[in-house]
Amino acid sequence: MNGKSNSDNPWKAAALVGALGVNVGICVFLGYWLGSWAGERFGDPKAWTVGGLLVGLAVGILSAILIVRKVLKDSDG
Repeated sequence: MNGKSNSDNPWKAAALVGALGVNVGICVFLGYWLGSWAGERFGDPKAWTVGGLLVGLAVGILSAILIVRKVLKDSDG
């Protein structure tokens, strides 16, 4: 019709960026929360909290990469 594909939709791109931000934010928060909890239970709260933050960030980035790969794969087909 107008020659644009579905992947050129700016709302889809904005939704993807928003979803990635929320996804990474939630993973970092959960890592912080679990690290704080583990620090209270097993001692050395600072180390557990920093470790939880780093694990949460790593999981968030990994899941963001997987989401982007899925979106790019779906837009190719």
